[in-house]
Amino acid sequence: MEKEPKGSMLIVDDDPALCELLEETLTRRGHKVFSVQNVPAALGLLQHQEVDVVLTDLNMPGKNGIEFCAELNTNRPDVPVVIMTAFGSLETAIGALRAGAYDFVTKPVDFDLLGFSLERALEHRQLQEKIRLLKDQVRQQQTVNELLGESPAIHMVREQISRVADLETSILISGESGTGKELVARALHNQSRRGKGPFVAINCAALPESLLESELFGHVRGAFTDAREDRRGLFAEASGGSLFLDEIGELPLPLQPKLLRVLEEHKIRPLGSSREIECEVRIITASHRDLSEAVKSGAFRQDLFYRLNVIQIDIPPLSARGNDILLLAQHFISELAGKFGKSVTGLAEPAARRLLVYSWPGNVRELRNVIERAVALTSHNRITVQDLPEHLQNPDGDIPFLDTPLDPLALPTLEQLERRYIGQILDQVGNNRTLAARILGVDRKTLYRKLKEE
Repeated sequence: MEKEPKGSMLIVDDDPALCELLEETLTRRGHKVFSVQNVPAALGLLQHQEVDVVLTDLNMPGKNGIEFCAELNTNRPDVPVVIMTAFGSLETAIGALRAGAYDFVTKPVDFDLLGFSLERALEHRQLQEKIRLLKDQVRQQQTVNELLGESPAIHMVREQISRVADLETSILISGESGTGKELVARALHNQSRRGKGPFVAINCAALPESLLESELFGHVRGAFTDAREDRRGLFAEASGGSLFLDEIGELPLPLQPKLLRVLEEHKIRPLGSSREIECEVRIITASHRDLSEAVKSGAFRQDLFYRLNVIQIDIPPLSARGNDILLLAQHFISELAGKFGKSVTGLAEPAARRLLVYSWPGNVRELRNVIERAVALTSHNRITVQDLPEHLQNPDGDIPFLDTPLDPLALPTLEQLERRYIGQILDQVGNNRTLAARILGVDRKTLYRKLKEE
């Protein structure tokens, strides 16, 4: 069985004989080796081939090793560069190190010293990669902690985020108001390569068309009556990061082709300007509306819908998340007790039962408001039923799907209860059968079979 290479090396030298000798020597030492004889060929190879270390000559026709090192250090700072030269002066060494070189060796090449230098460079590269992976794990763990919940539905959302966060494609987040669509957008941003860049959010329903266009694309002085100075738009502010367009279904029709152009051309034109500006930004959108229905009614462009809806993440309503309600409630209690300086530690059992049977039309946002009110008003160390709003103190019934009178002859059968419960779950998740099956703890075939039996 072949051994896995220790690491991959790229040799750049205009001397074919030396390239061949270096390639043979390094291959014997267990490395995967590529070699080219000029800088353009090296840059071309690096566009499609990952390498761990670059070994380059200093003096070559065209771009020299210092210029190549400086360019590589700008675009790929994670790849260490070792420079070789027959001119071992102090000035040359300083120039190489200033250009970002990891090390500097002289010709004629001492293969033992070169091997030692390349091994150190490879160890440096591997250490940097481990540090990057650890940072990614910490960042992902922080994001996971923000998306609290242990229900199958929220696990599915977290899995989707992990799979698609690094994809440079449009993502549409769907879900009812208050389910946490912006939190999911932030998680996508934080787990992506753009995580260190800006995250900019705007609600498209919050501004009239004239202001929204200026807010998104910016304007130049004199573009309209109150434009007294140039203004950067949110696309420009989000450059290198992510722009989250919440309630994209409310984007006015005249602005929709302009957004489509940004998605296709990666350029924006500020209001009143005659020139376009490059726009390097990832767009994440969200809507509580069914955009496919908006397309049918003519309220939303079909081509824009297809461009935005490359990947869709469905956020479940709070009522479909079971005991996550109590997990979130406890999180909000801990957060708000500190804010108000109260010694509230949790929920009394009757209050917890009320939270579990309530339908939560306002989802997580409503739950947080309820807990904030309760923590502020309670005189106990645990929230009681009396601390909850009136509509939660007196729910219609403790079991939401058991609405038949408690007459032994009129009680529903287990089969009838199962059908009602399946129907309620499907209603809560917008008839998404895959998500419903996850929540119910059955596979899709079982769910389809039960639906056919009705």
